[in-house]
Amino acid sequence: MFEIKWTEVAQEAYDQLKKDAEAKLVARKRKAKSKSTSAEGLFKQVKRTIDQLANNPKHPDLNTHEYTSLDHPYEKKGKVFEAYAQNLTPGAYRVFWCYGPDKNQITVIAITPTHS
Repeated sequence: MFEIKWTEVAQEAYDQLKKDAEAKLVARKRKAKSKSTSAEGLFKQVKRTIDQLANNPKHPDLNTHEYTSLDHPYEKKGKVFEAYAQNLTPGAYRVFWCYGPDKNQITVIAITPTHS
């Protein structure tokens, strides 16, 4: 299992998604609605992606592949990877990550929607 580390940008994105989901949950419960909102679903998907990364970054559901447009934060020639939090969705969210800085650690670099 890997310990998850965060860049400041990734932590802020994750925290904002969580905050939005929690606010929508409170509003939904206040209105006695049972169907989850898109903000709640998005956070659940991103959280599941992070959990899967910690357990097995090569899990097939993540569709993990190398991503060359971001720099590795620790090693000049280190590889950065992209994992799918969503798929076949306009503006689908992706989690960008790398191994490190230490053994058995993964750093989440960014959490962002794709641009269609």
